[in-house]
Amino acid sequence: MLDARGRVLYVGKARSLKKRVSSYAKPGGHTPRIARMISQTASMMFLTTHTETEALLLEQNLIKQLKPHFNVLLRDDKSFPNILLTTDHAFPQILKHRGAKKRKGAYYGPFASADAVNRTLNQLQKVFLLRDCSDATFATRTRPCLQYQIKRCAGPCVGKMSQEAYASLVADAESFLKGRSTRVQASLARDMEAASAALEFERAAALRDRIRALTQ
Repeated sequence: MLDARGRVLYVGKARSLKKRVSSYAKPGGHTPRIARMISQTASMMFLTTHTETEALLLEQNLIKQLKPHFNVLLRDDKSFPNILLTTDHAFPQILKHRGAKKRKGAYYGPFASADAVNRTLNQLQKVFLLRDCSDATFATRTRPCLQYQIKRCAGPCVGKMSQEAYASLVADAESFLKGRSTRVQASLARDMEAASAALEFERAAALRDRIRALTQ
C-alpha cells in the first residue's frame, strides 16, 4: 500500500488478493490503526510468487528493506519469530528463533506467526537438507537420525556429507532466504542434468526431489 507521494505504508501477504483488498474496502469494523492506514492509501502494488514460502520470504525482506510505517509492530517487536542460520559451527544449524539475537548467525524475519516460520522451515529442510539438531546432539550422534532417513537432513553428524558440500547447501539456503529462489532452482537443475549425464541416477533423482520441494 502506498500513499499519495508513493511512500510504502504497508507490506502484506495474502493467498487471495481479492479477499484481502475487499476486506479493506468494507466500511467500518476496522481497528483505528487499519482505518488510518486505509485513509492514507492512494494506490496499491502487487507482486506474485510461485509458492507461499517465497511470498513469506518476500514479505519479510521487503519489510526489512522498506520499513513501512504500518508494519512497525512486526518490525520491532522481539516476540515475533525469526529463522536463524547459525555461523558458530562448522556445520551450521537452521532453526526458529524468538527473542534477543545473541547467537552468532544470520537472522531472517521477523515473520508474522510461528506457523509461518514452521512452514518455511519445513520446506527449507526438504530442499537444503540442513540440520536442526542442537550442537550437543550433533557431537554425540553415532547413527543417522530420523531426519536423515526421511531426507530432511544431509547427515553431516555421522560423516554422510563433507564440510565443503554442506557449505554449498548453506550458501544455497542463504540465497533462497534472501529471495533468490530462481537462481537456486537453476543451480539445482544444472546439477541434476550433470548427474544424469554422468549416469549418477540416484543423485539425479535426489536433486529432482529437492527441485519439486522448492516449487511446492
